[in-house]
Amino acid sequence: MLNTEMRNPNSTHIDKMTSLEMAKVIQAENLNAALAVEKVLPEIAEVIDRVSERINKGGRLFYVGCGTSGRLGILDASECPPTYGVSPDMVVGIISGGDKAIRNAVEGAEDNFEAGYSDISKYNLTELDSVVGISVAGGAQYVIGSLTAAKDKGALTVGLTCNEGCKINEMADLHITTDTGAEVVTGSTRMKAGTAHKMVLNMLSTAVMIKYGRVYQNYMIYIKPVNVKLRDRMIRIVRDIAEVSYEEAEQRLEANNWEIKDAVEKGLK
Repeated sequence: MLNTEMRNPNSTHIDKMTSLEMAKVIQAENLNAALAVEKVLPEIAEVIDRVSERINKGGRLFYVGCGTSGRLGILDASECPPTYGVSPDMVVGIISGGDKAIRNAVEGAEDNFEAGYSDISKYNLTELDSVVGISVAGGAQYVIGSLTAAKDKGALTVGLTCNEGCKINEMADLHITTDTGAEVVTGSTRMKAGTAHKMVLNMLSTAVMIKYGRVYQNYMIYIKPVNVKLRDRMIRIVRDIAEVSYEEAEQRLEANNWEIKDAVEKGLK
């Protein structure tokens, strides 16, 4: 039996617990998710390096998953353009069942190998692309289909799973296995398994974007002034980097079309 499908001895009577007792049990398992990620940091670092090498040569990063796994990939991908000012085509999330599955379960979609192969093939993969197949159990046929298509095109393939020895780990070029074990509610891998995978995806995309030059020191320097909060953040970033007043930082941004890098380097025109 898969570790993620086993029964958790710490929660066998969770239906009889008080709300506080439930919260404590769940939080204890959340901490185990973080520990599972810590154990695979070398594997995460290798994936970051390999993906970054391809991104810096014009490649793309794809996340493919089913259900919760697919939604996590889409979430991470969708946050890259506003955070780092990159094209939506650079980091792409694909979910079995299509966009409908982002909000609603599409039964049976994860078992369709052919759909996985077909859906990602539409992106005309090359050897510069990287495809991360996200599957807690590690055997979703849709993800296996996508990874098979990626391998056929020479793209880098990565498995992100929670179970050692699974099919996806066996076929992928690299794999990250966060062994989170049994869930508080048996088999509900949207919980700590999903939490661990969200943490890994955050690390992967953040580090890749840093290596792509989208971060200066620890500042986001390619954000856009699309709301009051971000305008203020941009002004403060220029103020701190250029060591000028808040007022001058705002003037610099206005004089340089609200581009942080130009505001710092060119100043007031």
